[in-house]
Amino acid sequence: MASIRQLKKDINNEIGAIIEDIYHWELSNPKADLTKSEQLIDEAIVYFDTLIQQVNAVKGENTKKQFSSILSEKEKNIKVLLNKFAKL
Repeated sequence: MASIRQLKKDINNEIGAIIEDIYHWELSNPKADLTKSEQLIDEAIVYFDTLIQQVNAVKGENTKKQFSSILSEKEKNIKVLLNKFAKL
């Protein structure tokens, strides 16, 4: 891992891209029920906030292990979001 700053940028870019894709889906499907997509956006924002809080909370020993855990959780959360988005 290069830096905390880069990790935060990656989290922002990846989750932001998913949210942007959901907005594009909403615009291209104006007759669709938007409650599920809005819930998915809210869920993505919660994931983002949680991951950033975890990155900010890393202190002391075993930082490499803590960051590895955050990275694996990020990948898991992104897969969950993408699977839910695919089902819209």
